[in-house]
Amino acid sequence: MATAKEKKEEAKAYLKKLRADLRVMHLGVTEELTLPDPAEVRKVMTQMEQLLEVIEPRSSRKTKK
Repeated sequence: MATAKEKKEEAKAYLKKLRADLRVMHLGVTEELTLPDPAEVRKVMTQMEQLLEVIEPRSSRKTKK
């Protein structure tokens, strides 16, 4: 089991990567007037799921519902 500090660092790394990916997508939409590639959207969604898993493991999510 990861310590709170390790989880925080892992979450920060995921957020940094997500922010960069979303910034690229946003620039494409706003400046180039193009929609992001569906594969890229799926990739970011997967990264967000991974972040959720780091922050709140599946076992604790089940008990909260």
